[in-house]
Amino acid sequence: MRFTKMHGAGNDYVYVNCFEESLPEPPHVLAPKIADRRFGVGGDGLILIEPSSIADARMRMFNADGSEAEMCGNGIRCVAKYVYDHDICRNESLKIETGNGVLSLQLTIEQGRAKLITVDMGVAKRAPGQIPTTFSNEPLVDFPVEFSGIPLQLTTVSMGNPHCVIFVPEASDELVLGVGPLIENDPHFPQRTNVEFVEVISRREVRQRTWERGSGETWACGTGASAVCVAGYVTGRTDLEIVNHLRGGDLRLRWDTQSEHVFMTGGAEEVFTGVWPE
Repeated sequence: MRFTKMHGAGNDYVYVNCFEESLPEPPHVLAPKIADRRFGVGGDGLILIEPSSIADARMRMFNADGSEAEMCGNGIRCVAKYVYDHDICRNESLKIETGNGVLSLQLTIEQGRAKLITVDMGVAKRAPGQIPTTFSNEPLVDFPVEFSGIPLQLTTVSMGNPHCVIFVPEASDELVLGVGPLIENDPHFPQRTNVEFVEVISRREVRQRTWERGSGETWACGTGASAVCVAGYVTGRTDLEIVNHLRGGDLRLRWDTQSEHVFMTGGAEEVFTGVWPE
């Protein structure tokens, strides 16, 4: 089975072109093996690029633990780049089917290849049942909690997958690596959750570290960055347009409060290709 390693802002996945390739085993079984950084190709998970009857292609995403996720903002930019660069569809405007519906993407082309991609990430949802979370019946905005004796304030947003955004003076290892997994698996999040620890630099600039559901700390999270854009505005910390500095690179976010859609712009890179043994 041929595969391609790609990343968006350091959020790296193994991609398989299912227009041409067949998987040697079910994706939830393959994902932990191929994503293993010591015994496999290495990555934050596995993403399948499949035919779609309602879009130019379909994206299916599996975390490093084999669990299937609804969406990945960095992953879908890489899917769009692959679809364009590998002649699956040579349109500068693409539609990709995901577990969060069909999303629209606009590509900036340089020397015949996709360079920057803007994604309409869809509607930012904040109702507790849409996250989902059982902490409260009302949207969580700076909701006070305590984990490991540390007082925190949670703001929850769904971008098709659940996010818990926490604004902190410093996104330290103690918080990200210590508290992140506790929040991910807290029973108040029945489908688990992604966790973003965010430092506010200015009203138009933040720094984010992410503990990703099913994968641990990742160098970037596009849906998480989108959730941070919304959370920053509803808590009064940031403007509607921000630059988010992630460990793997920068993303530009804009929340359109009329449509409730979040728009994300960033790059995507193809690293190498290879063959996974049958």
